Amino acid sequence: MVDLKSFEDAHYLTVTEVALAMRVSKMTVYRLVHEGELVAVRFGRSYRVPAQAVQEYLIAERHTAVPRPHPTTT
Repeated sequence: MVDLKSFEDAHYLTVTEVALAMRVSKMTVYRLVHEGELVAVRFGRSYRVPAQAVQEYLIAERHTAVPRPHPTTT
């Protein structure tokens, strides 16, 4: 049996909402979902992404980003 209490606070976003929030294209979001980098649930023909999954993805990417060298001024 499924515990419905765990779903009460869940917030799901559409692919369009995720793309707007991340400032990327919808195709980028679909690619992340299909590659397994971003968790999503399929409802019929569309995907819904848990808001928590977006936050976790962005935090993980922020920690793996390569810092750019600062330009030196002379």
